[in-house]
Amino acid sequence: VSGYDPLQALWRLMDQYVVPAIADVSHASIIVFSLLLGGMVGIIGRNGGTSGIVDAVAPFARTQRRGKLATWLAGMAIFFDDYANTLIVGNTMRPITDRLRVSREKLAYLVDSTAAPVAALVPVSTWVGYEISLIGDGFGIAAQQTSSAEVAASLTAASPFTVFIQTIPYLFYPLLALFLVFLTSITNRDVGPMAEAEARAARGDGLYRPGAQLAVDTGASEMESKEGVPQRWWNAALPVLTVVLVVLVGLYTSGRGAVGPDASLREIFGAADPFATLLWGSIAGCLVAFFLSLTQGLLTLTEAIESWLAGMKAMMIAVVILTLAWSLGAVTESLQTAQFLAGLLEGNLPVQWLPALVFATAAAMAFATGTSWGTMAIMIPLVIPLAVSLAGSTVFDGGAHYSILLGSISSVLAGAIFGDHCSPISDTTVLSSTAAGCDHLDHVRTQLPYALLVAGISIVLGDLGTAYGLPNWIALLGGAGILILVVRLAGRTPPEAAVEAPLR
Repeated sequence: VSGYDPLQALWRLMDQYVVPAIADVSHASIIVFSLLLGGMVGIIGRNGGTSGIVDAVAPFARTQRRGKLATWLAGMAIFFDDYANTLIVGNTMRPITDRLRVSREKLAYLVDSTAAPVAALVPVSTWVGYEISLIGDGFGIAAQQTSSAEVAASLTAASPFTVFIQTIPYLFYPLLALFLVFLTSITNRDVGPMAEAEARAARGDGLYRPGAQLAVDTGASEMESKEGVPQRWWNAALPVLTVVLVVLVGLYTSGRGAVGPDASLREIFGAADPFATLLWGSIAGCLVAFFLSLTQGLLTLTEAIESWLAGMKAMMIAVVILTLAWSLGAVTESLQTAQFLAGLLEGNLPVQWLPALVFATAAAMAFATGTSWGTMAIMIPLVIPLAVSLAGSTVFDGGAHYSILLGSISSVLAGAIFGDHCSPISDTTVLSSTAAGCDHLDHVRTQLPYALLVAGISIVLGDLGTAYGLPNWIALLGGAGILILVVRLAGRTPPEAAVEAPLR
């Protein structure tokens, strides 16, 4: 970008990439949301709320298996936004999984794998409105490019929301990724580097690797429970529930204000402002945490502010990682990495190969740039006209190649989720490491084999299989069966004494 001048590149890195990365409104919102949520966690840790919720959950989550399942369920429950899902579930469940000797790497995987995959699937979320708008744009571009009046009329009449709903059974990667999280949790078996991390934690050799550089400082003394305070679970639960409820209500009210009171719930959530509502929720959670601490006499005002600031301070490493990740993503944008990868799809190719090639291209693009939304914005308007040009009117509902169109659109969404899920410069990956208190690269290293396994099955059975006539439900069942075999044959359980013995 700077003509191979290293000194010029250094100056441009700072003034044209790092500063704009922080100045971007959505990025700044994520930073402030993370800092505020960290401050709230600091208060509820100091006032005894965190210890109280661990004690309250202990009778139900007495083993590693139950703790992992509880984390999976929490991730499934907070479906409306991936950022809120990641930080709320990770920070809430970390004290519980720590007590159960679940490795930080495993917690980061559980959090990361139930964030974007869930938000992208549920019709009422901050993701789906964006996805539907891109599908509509893709149909509009294809209608303008086609020379057939019949095809143009079919494209104009197509409902983007209906098409999105029909793509859900073809979203093989997020569906199978969610199943693998459940499978490894219910069986308490892991493979590869994750099995080693789980064995280390279960033996008592550390919740994270010796020498690990944690993405967040979880050991600050200002965030530990104050000596002598009663450990009441509601002092943690009420601030967390406040965040969830304020974000949900904020999404509804901001979306309703944008599209009007007569719009559907899907349209309201699609038009909502997710970044503003995350800020509202996090500051409301902080205020509730302050109120509970002061009115019960658990902390003085000075102590509450100190613990709030300590919680924010603990997030600074994550803020630096996020800023540098966004900057690197902006560099790849300047290098037109995404456009280069998208260009690989152009040219003559068998229409049956399109979904698989689209998934691979979207996955590579999202991994290289760290953004799933940017990948979808580039790929969907490219892929829909490409599918129409390759197969003509047969790609419409009832046509011989309709599954190709659905598979191609879903492959963009699934491939973007895969790349965003695994990329070390993705904000959701960084936030998962942050919420879990895990070394960022350890999270990437232990999660990647699982993601590659699911991606391989999704391409072979899902994208290629359905393109050549395999029913999508058979592809999903077959993929689930392969995952069961892999976990059963190659999976390892942590030392039994540490796993199943009730904690006292």
